[in-house]
Amino acid sequence: MYIAQTYNVLHEWWRYVLGVIIAVIGVFVFSVPHIIAIFAKRMKAEVDLTRLEDVNYIMGLFDPNINLIYILLPFAGGLIFLFIAVKLLHRQSLRHLTTARKKVDWKRIWFAFFLWGILSSSLVIVDYFMAPEDFVMNFEWQRFAVLALIAVILIPLQTSFEEYLFRGYLMQGIGALVKNRWFPLLLTSVVFGMLHIANPEVEKLGNTIMIYYIGTGLFLGILTLMDDGLELALGFHAANNLFTALLVTANWTAFQTHSVFKDVSEPSLGFIDMILPIFIIFPILLFIFAKKYNWTDWQGKLLGRVEQPKLEDYKVIEDTNDTSL
Repeated sequence: MYIAQTYNVLHEWWRYVLGVIIAVIGVFVFSVPHIIAIFAKRMKAEVDLTRLEDVNYIMGLFDPNINLIYILLPFAGGLIFLFIAVKLLHRQSLRHLTTARKKVDWKRIWFAFFLWGILSSSLVIVDYFMAPEDFVMNFEWQRFAVLALIAVILIPLQTSFEEYLFRGYLMQGIGALVKNRWFPLLLTSVVFGMLHIANPEVEKLGNTIMIYYIGTGLFLGILTLMDDGLELALGFHAANNLFTALLVTANWTAFQTHSVFKDVSEPSLGFIDMILPIFIIFPILLFIFAKKYNWTDWQGKLLGRVEQPKLEDYKVIEDTNDTSL
């Protein structure tokens, strides 16, 4: 079982606290280039960075492709430092952090990636044809080619960091500590959603959009627990951010990109906008995954206890560890 296998590694609570701190340090270390660039621009523009509008003005001076690199680099740093913490603090292999299977199932990752990539792209195209006045063509092939290169390399690192931290590292650590599944599922979903509160979408659409962020975290957590691994969550999350960055942007979104379309409509968040993904699309996706991978015992996997294996069934790894994927 995905959480129960945590007992096979060093899993004291303080190790997870220290591991999160190490991951956050990685985020800050890889933020240094962006900080330096901002202050360099600030010196030329002679503005006061203590005001939010001046910070936004400075950010607007960067080309969107360069700015995207600066935004995504900290996540790459967090992922690298998290993997270091997992190896050094827990003597845990990347495979055990990823899945309860004998090896990482890349077919699952690609299935979730293409399923959601095709579906989400189709929804954008349908939206475009239903309300073409809300969009302008933003495509410039040279800038788009650079965007595609940056996005394909860095966005999977960004989404993987979030998945490995929340649905992997914290789900396993908290689950082993409290010995159940429902609490880490709910806690990681809420924390995941709340960390998006600084996104510009929240400022434009209001705090109601937090329902979407928390609901998405809950959906990804259900995928992980029901499938005994991160593969489906990794594929879905990567597709969600990658195809969004490539297809559509707006002046009020977190990713300002040289995408194909630009949404110029007045931002609003209606009741249907919240109901459709959380209560219709995500349940349909869960049904598809459940049928494909023969999921059973939903109550046990989502609400049941995490049973620590008997002493003869497991060994806490101290000096040696399986380092295979």
